[in-house]
Formats: sequence, structure tokens, C-alpha cells
Amino acid sequence: MDSSQTATAGGNGGSGGNGALISQINDMAASAAGADDSMQKLNQVSNSIQKTLGLIHQLYLTVSSFNATFQMPLIQRINGLVAELDNMVKLAEKCNIQIPMEVVNLIDDGKNPDEFTRDVINNCIAKNQITKGKTDALKSLRKNLLDELEQNFPDEVENFRESRAAAAAELKRQAQAQSVLPNGDVRVKSEH
Repeated sequence: MDSSQTATAGGNGGSGGNGALISQINDMAASAAGADDSMQKLNQVSNSIQKTLGLIHQLYLTVSSFNATFQMPLIQRINGLVAELDNMVKLAEKCNIQIPMEVVNLIDDGKNPDEFTRDVINNCIAKNQITKGKTDALKSLRKNLLDELEQNFPDEVENFRESRAAAAAELKRQAQAQSVLPNGDVRVKSEH
């Protein structure tokens, strides 16, 4: 618990009144801070890559017009490149980014990695449509079965619907008793 959480928890006398809400807000702030931190680390790696590319270009210019007077600047540029590559490796170790091998293979083949993203999205859309079709078919089957059953067994279908309504009401009552949050999470009451 950091100092802001300690101060806030102490402010309500430890009664747990709004402690769950404060904890959730602090968790959301920590996740946002973590996202900002990872973006900052990624930007540092990107800047290091740009600097390395600049150093390589300078090294290329020095080597392409090399003569004995450029020996010291050449050594300095090589040392600068090695230092920046070392810095890049250290920065990259702090980043936890996983890239699918398919993307790396596309880049090796000289293709745009956005093709991978497009293919993944298209596959998800196709699978979503298949799943939606299955659920629609099951809903239609259920409706047709209930219609047929109601024609042949009206009393049993009425009992079924009443029991379903009673079960739904019981679940709703239990959910309210447990103080279910709108997102489906259950609020846990802290013990004193």
C-alpha cells in the first residue's frame, strides 16, 4: 500500500466504508501509470534506434571518405555506436513486448506487418459471424421447441416458464444481496 492509499484508508477510520471504491480507483490509476511507463520505455527504445541509425550513417560517411586524418573520428564514432547499441540493449530489456513470429516473418519477407493485423481481424470477424449464426440457430430452435411444446403440453410449458421466472428472480435477489457491481464483479466487504 503506497502513501496515498495509507492516508486514504486512515482517513475513513479503517471502517471499510468506501475502502473498496478507493482501492479500485488506485488500481485503475496504477494500471494507467503502468501503461504510461511502458509507453515511455518503448519511446526510449525507439529514440535509441533512431540515434543508432544516425550514428551508423555518420560512420558510413566517415568510412566512405576515409583517409589517415579521419582515423581518430572513426574510432570515436565506432565507440559511440557500440555505446549506443549497449544502451539500446539495456533499454530493450526493460520493455516486455511480445511480437508474434508471423509478424517477424512478414517483415523478413519484405511485407507490411499491417497485413498480419488485417488478417487477424478478418479471421476474428469470420469466426464471430459463424458463432453468431450458431447462437441464432440455437435461439430459433429453442423458440420453435417452446412453440411446439406449448401447443401439445400447455400446462407443462406454463410450469416451466413460471419456474424459470422464479429462478431468475432468485438469482437477481442473490446478486443484490452480494452487492454485485455493474461490471459483474462482486464487492467484497472488508472485515473490521
